[in-house]
Amino acid sequence: MPTSAAGSSARCRQSAPGRPDASGFTLLELLVVIAIIALATAGVGLSLRDSGQATLDREAERLAALLESARAQSRASGVAVRWRVTPDGPGNFSFDGLPAGALPTTWLSGGISAQPIGVDGRAAGALQLGPDPIIAAQQVLLSADAMPGRSLRIGTDGLRPFTVVAP
Repeated sequence: MPTSAAGSSARCRQSAPGRPDASGFTLLELLVVIAIIALATAGVGLSLRDSGQATLDREAERLAALLESARAQSRASGVAVRWRVTPDGPGNFSFDGLPAGALPTTWLSGGISAQPIGVDGRAAGALQLGPDPIIAAQQVLLSADAMPGRSLRIGTDGLRPFTVVAP
């Protein structure tokens, strides 16, 4: 029979007469566990939120990659390719000169607008991407509706690839 003496491998629980053995968690222990779960959930939720600036940065990098891809396809095929914003909506653009479906023509996120601009800062109708290996210096001003004061420029000097330029 197990006893509570030193060296015994099991301890015997003694309860008050007429009361069943009380086992389980206390209310305090349950509250601590719930608080830890709530804090962990809040931390994960905040870390998964995508800020407007991160969305704008991601779209700018994606547009730079798409412009470089269209530029490479233009040089390889010898066909003139232009990038322009379409009147279908503020989130659509097209690559004139490439076969339909060759490159994506929509933004990944809503509320993004683009405007091709010349080196002098005035609005332009489109970007000329090739077929010449050296093109004129060009830029695109990218902005998000969620962040009216923020915008990014994607540009090239005509020789280097399109990259995100400091705003």
